[in-house]
Order: sequence, then C-alpha cells, then structure tokens
Amino acid sequence: MKTNDLFQQFVGFIASVHQMSSEMTRDIPTGELTPAQYKIMEYLMVSQPITLSEISECIHMSMPNTSREVRKLTDKGLCEKVTNPQDRRKQLIRLSDQGSALMNDIFQTVRERFAQRTAALSDAEKVQIEQAITLLRQKILD
Repeated sequence: MKTNDLFQQFVGFIASVHQMSSEMTRDIPTGELTPAQYKIMEYLMVSQPITLSEISECIHMSMPNTSREVRKLTDKGLCEKVTNPQDRRKQLIRLSDQGSALMNDIFQTVRERFAQRTAALSDAEKVQIEQAITLLRQKILD
C-alpha cells in the first residue's frame, strides 16, 4: 500500500473515531459541565496526572482558557492540583474523588453503548479488533 493511500485511510479512521465518540457521549448527563470542561475531565480520566500545558495541547485550547476551565473544575471539586514529585515547582492536575465518581458514571454509560455496538461481534472478531487497536497505538499513536 502506498503511503498516501495509508494516510487517506488513517484520516478517514480518525474522522470515524471522532464521529463515534460524539455518538457515544451524546445526551449523557454531565451535570453542569460545559463541553470544554467535559473534554478536560475525559482527558484526565485516561491520562492523569497531567500538566496544564498537556491539557492545553490535547484539547487545542489556549493556556489562559485552559487554566480558567481547570480552576472552575477545581472550584466544583471535580479536579485538584498536586505538586509534581519530580519537580516541586510544577503542578499536576488530577481528578478528585468526586470527579472520578462522575467520570466513572459517564464511562459506564459509554461502556453500555459500546457493548451494544459490539454485541454481534464474535470472540474472534473482538480479538482482531483488540490486536488492531494495539498495533495502531504502538506503531502510530503512541
């Protein structure tokens, strides 16, 4: 396969992932979270603890806006700042117990929707998909 063809397949795959993510999280009760705050919470759920700049880069938000949204989440008791043990001058952001509980509830709903989408797959197909995801992460995404 030519590199350009692989690239086109990859772009289509990424677009499909974004569409599926939107469908899987549509109409999920997120409390009083704005869409930007939800994106931060979702990223924290899978990548914590992380720095403010990592959040900013991942969700394509300016540092001042990211800082403001994280402060709002902290005020709501959903995340907290902790000192980085490797560099005490830096702070890391992580979910609080309340934030983890909220995201666990949300992810449970997403997990149920995922189970519905994959219910018709055979065990062999599920293994193939797992292997494909692993390969994508190892060779391209990570």
